[in-house]
Amino acid sequence: MERFFKLKEHGTSVKTEMVAGLTTFITMAYILFVNNLFLGPGGAGIPAEGVFFATAVGAGLVTILMGLFANIPVALAPGMGLNAYFMTVVLSSNGMITWQAALGAVFLSGIIFIILTITKVRQLLLVAVPQSIKFAITVGIGLFVTIIGLKLGNVISVSATVKNVTDVAQLAAPVTVKGSDFQLALGDFMHSPDTLLAIIGLFVIGILMVLRVKGGLLIGIIVVTLIGIPMGVTDLSSLSTAHWIPSFDNLAVGQLDIKGAIGIGLFEIIFIFTFVELFDTFGTLVGTAERAGLFKNKEEGEKKISKAMLVDAVGVSAGAVLGTSTITSYVESTAGVAEGGRTGLTAITTGVLFLCALFIAPLALVVPSAATAPALVIVGVLMMSQVSKIEWDDFMQAFPAFLTIIFMPFTNGIANGISAGIIAFVVLGFFSNIASPRKVKVHWLMWLLAILVICRYVFLGSE
Repeated sequence: MERFFKLKEHGTSVKTEMVAGLTTFITMAYILFVNNLFLGPGGAGIPAEGVFFATAVGAGLVTILMGLFANIPVALAPGMGLNAYFMTVVLSSNGMITWQAALGAVFLSGIIFIILTITKVRQLLLVAVPQSIKFAITVGIGLFVTIIGLKLGNVISVSATVKNVTDVAQLAAPVTVKGSDFQLALGDFMHSPDTLLAIIGLFVIGILMVLRVKGGLLIGIIVVTLIGIPMGVTDLSSLSTAHWIPSFDNLAVGQLDIKGAIGIGLFEIIFIFTFVELFDTFGTLVGTAERAGLFKNKEEGEKKISKAMLVDAVGVSAGAVLGTSTITSYVESTAGVAEGGRTGLTAITTGVLFLCALFIAPLALVVPSAATAPALVIVGVLMMSQVSKIEWDDFMQAFPAFLTIIFMPFTNGIANGISAGIIAFVVLGFFSNIASPRKVKVHWLMWLLAILVICRYVFLGSE
């Protein structure tokens, strides 16, 4: 095990890696249940048993593959946001697009990823993207994860002024409002037990981190879960009637419809899946690798990221075959990295736990989101350290980096942040090269990406 994972070389141990893997699993186990909201009978229409099976098995197998092949502490599962888009594609088509055809579109986007990875096109991003934007990606993901944590714990709330709505029933559906019409506010922790528990959790985990308690994130999640029992937030009632033997009925394995996807002409949808996944994966892998110190040896780090990209690409198509939307690298992997995870053993531990989740689903459901939410906020704190590496005195570097950072959390998309940073760097570099003595090196791939980004938002919108 030492020889395969090179534990001593990475300054870690089997115990540390397993604790890190368990921490990662606990922070992202919510996808086992949330994914059904988007893809299940109440969403895209896939049988609930099929969604749970595909989520657990898909996340488990692909994450184990990531650990074995790439040897990095990154876990994968069906992506939040992409599963919501999957549901939107099916429901907004008025029956024209089936969930089977949508799975076919996901599968094809995975094939595109495999081709881009084998031909080294995706790996060029590591060379083309400026160092300042890479650091900004890590910081932006930290804030993105923080926002997820604050939302899961109901620590932040939103008040909005909804205009031009004449039918009260319309309020039951998602309503888009202008930025000036909504305000972020602190959650009502005095009257909301889950919000109060999340805030308590922040201090519990914060104290453990200050005291440098090994496994502080994991211990904190467990302690907060226990505190939530007398508060009525942690619900143990489901354990008494739980079904511990998984059901293998109504699976969606192999039910993707590739011909249907091509026949209907889902090329726009395939492009959006590909575009969002391209930048999301790049951001997550680079951000996690930076936090894990994998780029201390730049050449070795880039090799690992290259392998990780191939696993991620295979995971997209594999997920579609199993019956779920795009399987992608998860930013919650940073929780395991924060616990000391540095090698693929962390990922393998997480993957095995996802497979075991087929049998321990009721137990995983007991951990409330208010207990995992504080851990994600703490991860955000740890990832902010990269902000000091950005050259803030150089506006050429600072402006694109700043846009990369703020667009991720405030537009709810890692891809949006990277897109903003790329366009800003290309535009500023262009004017600097033609109107000032300073010459800025802008990689040709940055120009191509900037054009693709603009075309994507002009012709396909911001969904």
